[in-house]
Amino acid sequence: MSSRESFMGALRPVLLLALMTTIGASCGARTESRPPPGPVEVGVITMATEPVTHLRELPGRTSPFRVAEVRARVNGIVLERSFEEGADVEEGQRLFRIDPLPYQAALDSARATLARAEANAESSSILAKRYAELLASNAVSQQEHDNAIAAQKSAAADVAAGKAAVQAARINLGYTNVTSPIAGRIGRSEVTEGAYVQQAQATLMATVQQLDPIYVDLTQASADGLKLQRQLESGQLVRSEEGGAKVRLILEDGSVYAEEGTLQFAGVTVNPSTGSITLRALFPNPRLELLPGMFVRAQLEEGTSPKALLVPQVAVRRDAQGGASVLVVGQDGKAELRAVQAPAAVGDRWQITEGLSVGDRVIVEGLQKVRPGSPVVAVPAKIEVADHSASTERP
Repeated sequence: MSSRESFMGALRPVLLLALMTTIGASCGARTESRPPPGPVEVGVITMATEPVTHLRELPGRTSPFRVAEVRARVNGIVLERSFEEGADVEEGQRLFRIDPLPYQAALDSARATLARAEANAESSSILAKRYAELLASNAVSQQEHDNAIAAQKSAAADVAAGKAAVQAARINLGYTNVTSPIAGRIGRSEVTEGAYVQQAQATLMATVQQLDPIYVDLTQASADGLKLQRQLESGQLVRSEEGGAKVRLILEDGSVYAEEGTLQFAGVTVNPSTGSITLRALFPNPRLELLPGMFVRAQLEEGTSPKALLVPQVAVRRDAQGGASVLVVGQDGKAELRAVQAPAAVGDRWQITEGLSVGDRVIVEGLQKVRPGSPVVAVPAKIEVADHSASTERP
Protein backbone atom coordinates (compact mmCIF):
# COMPACT_ATOMS: atom_id res chain seq x y z
CA MET A 1 0.00 0.00 0.00
CA SER A 2 1.37 3.43 -0.96
CA SER A 3 1.75 6.28 1.46
CA ARG A 4 -1.04 8.23 -0.37
CA GLU A 5 -3.54 5.45 0.07
CA SER A 6 -2.61 5.17 3.75
CA PHE A 7 -3.16 8.89 4.23
CA MET A 8 -6.57 8.82 2.54
CA GLY A 9 -7.68 5.85 4.62
CA ALA A 10 -6.77 7.69 7.82
CA LEU A 11 -8.49 10.88 6.65
CA ARG A 12 -11.81 9.25 5.68
CA PRO A 13 -13.19 8.76 9.27
CA VAL A 14 -12.28 12.34 10.13
CA LEU A 15 -14.18 13.70 7.13
CA LEU A 16 -17.23 11.49 7.87
CA LEU A 17 -17.34 12.72 11.49
CA ALA A 18 -17.11 16.35 10.38
CA LEU A 19 -19.96 15.84 7.88
CA MET A 20 -22.25 14.29 10.51
CA THR A 21 -21.48 17.10 12.93
CA THR A 22 -22.39 19.69 10.31
CA ILE A 23 -25.69 17.96 9.47
CA GLY A 24 -26.61 17.63 13.16
CA ALA A 25 -25.87 21.29 13.81
CA SER A 26 -28.00 22.29 10.84
CA CYS A 27 -30.96 20.18 12.04
CA GLY A 28 -30.59 21.53 15.56
CA ALA A 29 -30.59 25.06 14.25
CA ARG A 30 -33.85 24.43 12.33
CA THR A 31 -35.45 22.81 15.39
CA GLU A 32 -34.56 25.62 17.65
CA SER A 33 -35.84 28.17 15.15
CA ARG A 34 -39.40 26.47 14.89
CA PRO A 35 -41.91 28.49 16.95
CA PRO A 36 -43.94 26.59 19.58
CA PRO A 37 -47.50 25.47 18.49
CA GLY A 38 -50.21 28.06 19.25
CA PRO A 39 -53.86 27.58 20.36
CA VAL A 40 -56.17 25.86 17.86
CA GLU A 41 -59.43 27.56 16.88
CA VAL A 42 -62.47 25.38 17.62
CA GLY A 43 -66.22 25.87 17.24
CA VAL A 44 -68.23 25.55 20.45
CA ILE A 45 -71.85 25.67 21.56
CA THR A 46 -72.83 27.00 24.96
CA MET A 47 -75.11 24.65 26.88
CA ALA A 48 -78.63 25.90 27.61
CA THR A 49 -81.80 24.09 28.65
CA GLU A 50 -84.82 23.45 26.44
CA PRO A 51 -87.98 21.33 26.78
CA VAL A 52 -87.93 17.88 25.18
CA THR A 53 -90.83 15.48 24.74
CA HIS A 54 -89.86 11.86 25.39
CA LEU A 55 -91.15 9.07 23.18
CA ARG A 56 -91.17 5.34 23.81
CA GLU A 57 -91.25 3.08 20.77
CA LEU A 58 -93.31 -0.07 21.37
CA PRO A 59 -94.36 -2.98 19.14
CA GLY A 60 -98.04 -3.63 18.63
CA ARG A 61 -100.81 -5.07 16.49
CA THR A 62 -104.02 -3.57 15.21
CA SER A 63 -107.41 -4.89 16.29
CA PRO A 64 -110.94 -3.83 15.25
CA PHE A 65 -112.87 -1.29 17.28
CA ARG A 66 -115.91 -3.57 17.36
CA VAL A 67 -116.47 -7.14 16.21
CA ALA A 68 -119.91 -8.63 15.65
CA GLU A 69 -120.38 -12.32 14.99
CA VAL A 70 -123.62 -12.72 13.08
CA ARG A 71 -125.30 -15.92 14.30
CA ALA A 72 -128.58 -17.69 13.62
CA ARG A 73 -131.32 -16.92 16.15
CA VAL A 74 -133.94 -19.28 14.64
CA ASN A 75 -133.81 -22.66 12.93
CA GLY A 76 -134.30 -22.86 9.20
CA ILE A 77 -132.97 -23.05 5.65
CA VAL A 78 -130.98 -20.12 4.29
CA LEU A 79 -132.78 -18.85 1.20
CA GLU A 80 -130.69 -15.82 0.28
CA ARG A 81 -127.38 -14.07 0.93
CA SER A 82 -127.74 -10.32 0.43
CA PHE A 83 -124.18 -8.95 0.62
CA GLU A 84 -120.84 -9.08 -1.17
CA GLU A 85 -118.03 -10.69 0.80
CA GLY A 86 -115.45 -8.12 1.89
CA ALA A 87 -117.82 -5.19 1.36
CA ASP A 88 -118.81 -2.45 3.77
CA VAL A 89 -122.25 -2.90 5.32
CA GLU A 90 -124.48 -0.54 7.28
CA GLU A 91 -126.03 -1.13 10.67
CA GLY A 92 -129.39 -2.88 10.18
CA GLN A 93 -128.61 -3.97 6.61
CA ARG A 94 -130.02 -7.39 5.72
CA LEU A 95 -127.34 -10.03 5.26
CA PHE A 96 -129.29 -13.33 5.00
CA ARG A 97 -132.91 -14.46 4.67
CA ILE A 98 -134.00 -17.65 6.39
CA ASP A 99 -137.15 -19.45 5.22
CA PRO A 100 -139.93 -17.42 6.93
CA LEU A 101 -142.96 -19.64 6.13
CA PRO A 102 -142.95 -21.73 9.36
CA TYR A 103 -142.63 -18.56 11.44
CA GLN A 104 -145.33 -16.75 9.48
CA ALA A 105 -147.63 -19.70 10.18
CA ALA A 106 -146.73 -19.60 13.88
CA LEU A 107 -147.55 -15.87 13.96
CA ASP A 108 -150.92 -16.45 12.27
CA SER A 109 -151.73 -19.20 14.78
CA ALA A 110 -150.79 -16.96 17.70
CA ARG A 111 -152.98 -14.19 16.36
CA ALA A 112 -155.94 -16.61 16.07
CA THR A 113 -155.43 -17.82 19.63
CA LEU A 114 -155.32 -14.20 20.80
CA ALA A 115 -158.58 -13.45 18.98
CA ARG A 116 -160.25 -16.41 20.70
CA ALA A 117 -158.94 -15.26 24.08
CA GLU A 118 -160.18 -11.71 23.48
CA ALA A 119 -163.65 -13.04 22.58
CA ASN A 120 -163.78 -15.14 25.75
CA ALA A 121 -162.62 -12.18 27.80
CA GLU A 122 -165.39 -10.01 26.40
CA SER A 123 -168.01 -12.65 27.17
CA SER A 124 -166.66 -13.15 30.71
CA SER A 125 -166.68 -9.41 31.30
CA ILE A 126 -170.36 -9.11 30.26
CA LEU A 127 -171.32 -12.09 32.44
CA ALA A 128 -169.50 -10.70 35.48
CA LYS A 129 -171.24 -7.34 35.05
CA ARG A 130 -174.68 -9.01 34.82
CA TYR A 131 -174.05 -11.16 37.88
CA ALA A 132 -173.11 -8.05 39.83
CA GLU A 133 -176.54 -6.52 39.04
CA LEU A 134 -178.39 -9.73 39.92
CA LEU A 135 -176.47 -10.08 43.17
CA ALA A 136 -177.85 -6.71 44.29
CA SER A 137 -181.42 -8.09 44.00
CA ASN A 138 -180.44 -11.48 45.46
CA ALA A 139 -181.27 -13.17 42.13
CA VAL A 140 -177.95 -15.06 42.15
CA SER A 141 -175.84 -16.37 44.97
CA GLN A 142 -172.58 -14.84 46.09
CA GLN A 143 -170.76 -17.96 44.88
CA GLU A 144 -172.09 -17.60 41.37
CA HIS A 145 -170.98 -13.97 41.34
CA ASP A 146 -167.53 -14.88 42.54
CA ASN A 147 -167.20 -17.57 39.86
CA ALA A 148 -168.10 -15.02 37.19
CA ILE A 149 -165.41 -12.61 38.46
CA ALA A 150 -162.82 -15.39 38.45
CA ALA A 151 -163.75 -16.38 34.89
CA GLN A 152 -163.36 -12.75 33.83
CA LYS A 153 -159.84 -12.57 35.31
CA SER A 154 -158.86 -15.89 33.73
CA ALA A 155 -160.04 -14.68 30.36
CA ALA A 156 -158.00 -11.48 30.79
CA ALA A 157 -154.91 -13.59 31.58
CA ASP A 158 -155.53 -15.63 28.43
CA VAL A 159 -155.58 -12.39 26.44
CA ALA A 160 -152.23 -11.32 27.95
CA ALA A 161 -150.72 -14.71 27.15
CA GLY A 162 -152.05 -14.52 23.63
CA LYS A 163 -150.51 -11.09 23.11
CA ALA A 164 -147.14 -12.39 24.38
CA ALA A 165 -147.36 -15.36 22.03
CA VAL A 166 -148.06 -13.04 19.11
CA GLN A 167 -145.09 -10.87 20.09
CA ALA A 168 -142.78 -13.91 20.32
CA ALA A 169 -143.95 -15.20 16.95
CA ARG A 170 -143.43 -11.76 15.42
CA ILE A 171 -139.88 -11.60 16.85
CA ASN A 172 -139.01 -15.05 15.50
CA LEU A 173 -140.36 -14.06 12.11
CA GLY A 174 -138.16 -10.97 12.23
CA TYR A 175 -135.13 -13.13 12.97
CA THR A 176 -135.55 -14.76 9.56
CA ASN A 177 -134.15 -11.50 8.18
CA VAL A 178 -130.59 -11.62 9.51
CA THR A 179 -129.24 -8.06 9.75
CA SER A 180 -125.88 -6.52 10.64
CA PRO A 181 -125.76 -5.27 14.25
CA ILE A 182 -123.00 -2.73 13.46
CA ALA A 183 -121.62 -0.79 10.52
CA GLY A 184 -118.31 -2.10 9.23
CA ARG A 185 -116.62 -4.46 6.82
CA ILE A 186 -117.98 -7.97 6.47
CA GLY A 187 -115.80 -11.02 5.89
CA ARG A 188 -116.55 -14.21 4.05
CA SER A 189 -119.88 -15.93 4.39
CA GLU A 190 -119.79 -18.97 6.67
CA VAL A 191 -122.99 -20.46 5.17
CA THR A 192 -124.45 -20.69 1.69
CA GLU A 193 -127.96 -20.77 0.32
CA GLY A 194 -129.62 -24.04 1.23
CA ALA A 195 -127.67 -24.49 4.48
CA TYR A 196 -129.62 -25.38 7.61
CA VAL A 197 -128.86 -23.11 10.55
CA GLN A 198 -129.84 -23.73 14.16
CA GLN A 199 -130.71 -21.50 17.05
CA ALA A 200 -129.51 -23.97 19.69
CA GLN A 201 -126.00 -24.11 18.25
CA ALA A 202 -126.03 -20.40 17.32
CA THR A 203 -124.67 -21.15 13.86
CA LEU A 204 -122.03 -18.58 12.83
CA MET A 205 -123.07 -17.00 9.54
CA ALA A 206 -120.62 -14.09 9.06
CA THR A 207 -118.42 -11.61 10.96
CA VAL A 208 -118.57 -7.82 10.73
CA GLN A 209 -115.71 -5.64 11.98
CA GLN A 210 -115.77 -1.90 12.55
CA LEU A 211 -112.41 -0.54 11.37
CA ASP A 212 -112.86 3.20 11.83
CA PRO A 213 -111.64 3.98 14.41
CA ILE A 214 -109.28 1.09 15.11
CA TYR A 215 -107.40 -0.12 18.18
CA VAL A 216 -103.65 -0.72 18.41
CA ASP A 217 -102.63 -3.07 21.24
CA LEU A 218 -99.09 -2.42 22.47
CA THR A 219 -96.80 -4.31 24.86
CA GLN A 220 -94.45 -2.61 27.30
CA ALA A 221 -92.01 -4.18 29.77
CA SER A 222 -93.22 -3.74 33.33
CA ALA A 223 -89.73 -2.50 34.32
CA ASP A 224 -90.06 0.38 31.85
CA GLY A 225 -93.41 1.26 33.36
CA LEU A 226 -91.88 1.43 36.85
CA LYS A 227 -89.02 3.59 35.56
CA LEU A 228 -91.47 6.00 33.95
CA GLN A 229 -93.52 6.22 37.15
CA ARG A 230 -90.43 7.09 39.20
CA GLN A 231 -89.34 9.74 36.69
CA LEU A 232 -92.76 11.36 36.86
CA GLU A 233 -92.82 11.26 40.64
CA SER A 234 -89.33 12.78 40.90
CA GLY A 235 -90.12 15.58 38.46
CA GLN A 236 -87.60 14.46 35.83
CA LEU A 237 -90.55 14.08 33.49
CA VAL A 238 -93.77 16.06 33.36
CA ARG A 239 -96.95 14.79 31.73
CA SER A 240 -97.22 16.38 28.31
CA GLU A 241 -100.91 17.24 28.47
CA GLU A 242 -104.24 16.11 29.76
CA GLY A 243 -106.69 14.06 27.73
CA GLY A 244 -104.52 11.07 26.92
CA ALA A 245 -100.99 10.73 25.63
CA LYS A 246 -100.51 11.16 21.89
CA VAL A 247 -99.34 8.18 19.84
CA ARG A 248 -97.80 8.00 16.35
CA LEU A 249 -97.60 4.87 14.23
CA ILE A 250 -94.81 3.51 12.03
CA LEU A 251 -96.19 1.01 9.53
CA GLU A 252 -94.66 -2.25 8.31
CA ASP A 253 -93.07 -0.55 5.29
CA GLY A 254 -91.38 2.07 7.48
CA SER A 255 -93.75 4.91 6.58
CA VAL A 256 -95.38 7.08 9.25
CA TYR A 257 -99.16 6.80 9.55
CA ALA A 258 -100.79 10.14 8.82
CA GLU A 259 -103.32 10.09 11.67
CA GLU A 260 -102.43 10.65 15.32
CA GLY A 261 -103.93 8.43 18.02
CA THR A 262 -104.50 8.67 21.76
CA LEU A 263 -103.72 6.24 24.55
CA GLN A 264 -106.92 4.76 25.95
CA PHE A 265 -105.74 2.70 28.92
CA ALA A 266 -102.88 0.68 30.35
CA GLY A 267 -103.35 -2.85 31.59
CA VAL A 268 -103.39 -3.58 35.31
CA THR A 269 -101.96 -7.11 35.10
CA VAL A 270 -98.43 -8.16 34.18
CA ASN A 271 -98.18 -11.15 31.86
CA PRO A 272 -96.16 -13.68 33.92
CA SER A 273 -94.66 -15.36 30.85
CA THR A 274 -93.37 -12.17 29.18
CA GLY A 275 -93.14 -9.69 32.07
CA SER A 276 -95.05 -7.08 30.05
CA ILE A 277 -98.27 -5.11 30.26
CA THR A 278 -100.71 -4.23 27.49
CA LEU A 279 -101.46 -0.68 26.37
CA ARG A 280 -104.31 0.20 24.02
CA ALA A 281 -104.37 3.21 21.69
CA LEU A 282 -107.21 4.41 19.47
CA PHE A 283 -106.55 5.71 15.93
CA PRO A 284 -108.80 7.24 13.27
CA ASN A 285 -108.86 5.07 10.16
CA PRO A 286 -110.89 7.01 7.58
CA ARG A 287 -109.14 5.48 4.54
CA LEU A 288 -109.12 1.99 6.07
CA GLU A 289 -105.34 1.75 5.66
CA LEU A 290 -105.05 -0.14 8.93
CA LEU A 291 -106.42 -3.68 8.89
CA PRO A 292 -106.79 -6.00 11.88
CA GLY A 293 -103.69 -8.02 12.67
CA MET A 294 -101.12 -5.64 11.14
CA PHE A 295 -97.78 -5.35 12.95
CA VAL A 296 -96.87 -1.75 13.73
CA ARG A 297 -94.50 0.25 15.92
CA ALA A 298 -95.94 3.02 18.02
CA GLN A 299 -94.18 6.09 19.37
CA LEU A 300 -95.85 6.95 22.65
CA GLU A 301 -95.50 10.28 24.43
CA GLU A 302 -94.36 9.56 27.98
CA GLY A 303 -93.71 13.08 29.22
CA THR A 304 -91.60 16.19 28.84
CA SER A 305 -88.20 17.09 30.29
CA PRO A 306 -88.68 20.84 30.85
CA LYS A 307 -84.94 21.56 31.24
CA ALA A 308 -83.02 19.18 29.00
CA LEU A 309 -79.41 19.65 27.85
CA LEU A 310 -78.76 18.63 24.23
CA VAL A 311 -75.52 18.34 22.27
CA PRO A 312 -74.97 17.43 18.60
CA GLN A 313 -74.14 13.78 18.08
CA VAL A 314 -70.84 14.70 16.37
CA ALA A 315 -69.57 16.04 19.71
CA VAL A 316 -70.10 12.78 21.62
CA ARG A 317 -67.41 10.10 21.63
CA ARG A 318 -68.04 6.56 22.79
CA ASP A 319 -65.47 4.06 23.98
CA ALA A 320 -65.44 0.29 23.55
CA GLN A 321 -67.65 -0.14 26.63
CA GLY A 322 -70.23 2.35 25.32
CA GLY A 323 -69.24 5.16 27.70
CA ALA A 324 -69.86 8.65 26.33
CA SER A 325 -67.62 11.72 26.62
CA VAL A 326 -67.29 15.21 25.14
CA LEU A 327 -64.55 17.83 24.87
CA VAL A 328 -65.27 21.11 26.62
CA VAL A 329 -63.31 24.35 26.89
CA GLY A 330 -62.14 24.70 30.48
CA GLN A 331 -61.67 27.87 32.50
CA ASP A 332 -57.95 27.85 31.59
CA GLY A 333 -58.72 27.90 27.86
CA LYS A 334 -57.64 24.29 27.35
CA ALA A 335 -59.63 21.33 26.00
CA GLU A 336 -60.97 19.11 28.74
CA LEU A 337 -62.37 15.59 28.33
CA ARG A 338 -65.67 15.25 30.21
CA ALA A 339 -67.49 11.93 30.81
CA VAL A 340 -71.26 12.28 30.29
CA GLN A 341 -74.47 10.23 30.33
CA ALA A 342 -76.35 10.30 27.01
CA PRO A 343 -79.32 7.88 27.28
CA ALA A 344 -81.68 9.31 24.64
CA ALA A 345 -81.42 10.54 21.06
CA VAL A 346 -83.29 13.70 20.04
CA GLY A 347 -83.09 13.84 16.27
CA ASP A 348 -79.39 14.51 15.49
CA ARG A 349 -78.57 15.34 19.12
CA TRP A 350 -78.04 13.46 22.37
CA GLN A 351 -79.73 14.40 25.61
CA ILE A 352 -77.15 14.74 28.39
CA THR A 353 -78.37 13.83 31.87
CA GLU A 354 -75.02 13.90 33.71
CA GLY A 355 -71.62 15.52 33.17
CA LEU A 356 -72.59 18.91 31.76
CA SER A 357 -74.09 22.09 33.19
CA VAL A 358 -75.67 25.22 31.81
CA GLY A 359 -72.95 27.51 30.43
CA ASP A 360 -70.42 24.77 29.58
CA ARG A 361 -68.80 25.27 26.18
CA VAL A 362 -68.80 22.02 24.21
CA ILE A 363 -66.47 21.64 21.23
CA VAL A 364 -68.36 20.54 18.12
CA GLU A 365 -66.03 21.75 15.33
CA GLY A 366 -62.30 21.10 14.99
CA LEU A 367 -62.41 17.99 17.17
CA GLN A 368 -59.77 16.25 15.03
CA LYS A 369 -57.25 19.03 15.73
CA VAL A 370 -57.35 19.04 19.54
CA ARG A 371 -56.45 16.69 22.34
CA PRO A 372 -57.30 16.90 26.03
CA GLY A 373 -55.09 19.57 27.58
CA SER A 374 -54.44 21.43 24.31
CA PRO A 375 -54.91 25.22 24.36
CA VAL A 376 -57.82 26.32 22.16
CA VAL A 377 -59.49 29.48 20.95
CA ALA A 378 -63.27 29.11 21.24
CA VAL A 379 -65.53 30.67 18.62
CA PRO A 380 -69.29 30.12 18.10
CA ALA A 381 -69.90 27.00 16.04
CA LYS A 382 -71.49 27.26 12.62
CA ILE A 383 -73.08 23.81 12.86
CA GLU A 384 -76.77 23.69 12.04
CA VAL A 385 -78.90 21.66 14.43
CA ALA A 386 -82.31 20.45 13.34
CA ASP A 387 -85.19 21.45 15.59
CA HIS A 388 -86.50 18.26 17.14
CA SER A 389 -88.93 18.32 20.04
CA ALA A 390 -89.14 14.61 20.77
CA SER A 391 -86.69 11.98 21.91
CA THR A 392 -86.76 8.22 21.63
CA GLU A 393 -85.37 6.10 24.43
CA ARG A 394 -82.51 3.85 23.42
CA PRO A 395 -83.27 0.12 23.75
